Amino acid sequence: MNQTVLADSLVTLHYRISLPNGQPLISTFEATPATLRLGAGEMLPAMEKLIIGLPVGSRHVFELEPDEAFGPRRPELVERVKREHMLSREVEAMSIMEFVAPDGAKYSGFVREVDEASALIDFNHPLAGKAIRLEVDIIGAVSA
Repeated sequence: MNQTVLADSLVTLHYRISLPNGQPLISTFEATPATLRLGAGEMLPAMEKLIIGLPVGSRHVFELEPDEAFGPRRPELVERVKREHMLSREVEAMSIMEFVAPDGAKYSGFVREVDEASALIDFNHPLAGKAIRLEVDIIGAVSA
C-alpha cells in the first residue's frame, strides 16, 4: 500500500529552503530529517498544502512567490525604538534582539541601525518579500 501525506500526518522529511538563485538558507539534507505534525503550526500553511497528497518516497521542488512563502515585506513592521524601551542597553547593528510585548508575547527584531538615542528595528520575517525554492524528500508519513 502506498502511503501518502494527509492533512493530519506526522511527516518525516528532508527539506531545503533556498533563494531562487540556489543560495541555501535552511537544509536538513546534510543532517537528521525533520519530523513535523501537519496542522499543528510547525510548518507554513502554504508549505503544508504543497506536501499533502505526496507519496512517501517521493522528492519534489516547489517555487513559492513571496505571498505564498513568508509574506510581503511590510514597512509598518520597521520601527524606531528608543533605547530606554529596550531590555538591553547593549545594542548592535545587524543583530537580532528579543522584545516582550505588553501582553507577554515575545518578538524578535533585526537591528538595522543604531544611534545614541534609538535603534531601527525590523520585525519582518527575514524572508518576507522574497521568493523561495522548497525542496522536499518525503521519508515517512503516519496519519493521526
